[in-house]
Amino acid sequence: MKIGLQTWGSNGDIRPMLALAGGLQKAGHQVTLAITSIDNQSYQDISEKLGITYLQVPMTIDFNLLDFANRSYKMNTLQWLRGLLDESLFPSETAIYQTAKHLVADNDCVIGHHFLYPLKLAAMQHHKPFFSLTFCHAAIPMTSYPPFRFPNLGVYSNKLAWQLLDLVFNWALKKPLTRLWISEGQTPPTHMLTDLLTSQQLDLVAVDPLFCNFNREWTANHKACGFLNLTEDTVHWTLPNDLALFLQEGEPPVYMTFGSMQQAVPEWSVTLFLEAVKLADCRAIIQTELAQYTAASRLGQVYFIGKHPHQAVFEKCAAVVHHGGAGTTHSATLAACPSIVIPFMDEQLFWAHQLQALGLALTPLPAKKVNAKLLAKAIRRVLTVKSLQEKAVEASLIMQTHNGVAMAVQLVESQMHDLI
Repeated sequence: MKIGLQTWGSNGDIRPMLALAGGLQKAGHQVTLAITSIDNQSYQDISEKLGITYLQVPMTIDFNLLDFANRSYKMNTLQWLRGLLDESLFPSETAIYQTAKHLVADNDCVIGHHFLYPLKLAAMQHHKPFFSLTFCHAAIPMTSYPPFRFPNLGVYSNKLAWQLLDLVFNWALKKPLTRLWISEGQTPPTHMLTDLLTSQQLDLVAVDPLFCNFNREWTANHKACGFLNLTEDTVHWTLPNDLALFLQEGEPPVYMTFGSMQQAVPEWSVTLFLEAVKLADCRAIIQTELAQYTAASRLGQVYFIGKHPHQAVFEKCAAVVHHGGAGTTHSATLAACPSIVIPFMDEQLFWAHQLQALGLALTPLPAKKVNAKLLAKAIRRVLTVKSLQEKAVEASLIMQTHNGVAMAVQLVESQMHDLI
């Protein structure tokens, strides 16, 4: 088959789609991947290694991710999402839509990031199968659980809570999300959260079953394929000699990163990490891009590292301090590392609670309230509580039996077979 994929966002939105594209290519399909990178990062090299056709649309966008992160990290979820869409998606909507139409015309089916409604519209107009890719299951309705942050008062109350969430989401985003549909003379879906942003044929939920064992309650279009782990860059990455030497010198270190959120508070985050390391008296690897702490430099018990494939280093660490991003959550768990989560927003807090419920993390430390003393206390506890370490090993072994990319490929092929 010829399959077109389209995604938008930062590294965390793009890596899973690269993993899926590579898996489909290896399965014998001809794959084209179109990317809109909000930090203007190119994925041409890794796409060539995967053997897929790569498009970057537009080549550059006028969006300052660092500035946005600085302005937005204290916003509530809806404010943050609307601001991100206003500044990084809507200005590129026309270019994304034109690319979507080409992908639909040239391929047997298309797969899109769950926010790429232009691809869904193009597929509908050309009567081509459209499948979506979802990275977090927090917004998939069910009756046993209410939406995140809502109280669980039973089945009837949960249904009302999901309806309320749908109304709020429609109120906040329906007008801008449906402009393109209306301009094309099409009647947009009624419900933004459940209809516009997901496929009613197949929605691939890129979440390991470990984190969503209640997925039997989902409607039939939602399928948990598992973690779409991009391993290609790890294959081509070698552990630096100075890092290998640091790892050999003592106990496994604690890895510390806030991922893309670190751009919002670079000095604060590194200061927090360094003070906590000193109070906890532990070894650490801190990811940073600050000029005063250059990659491959050291400060006492701390090694500073730049961008790299997380998995290869996490596996050599005792625990991971992170912001609760979906990718980092999965990578830390796969590496058998307990987590200390410092969430900045609701989706990250959701993942923090998922980890805590599985016994893989302590109570989350919200970024608005955390300090070095609290973080140091959490580090000491994670390094000494055996149950956390044992649970992390058990969870890793379970995740290792799952192959999210292979399952996603199988689901896509099965869905296309049924449609034919």
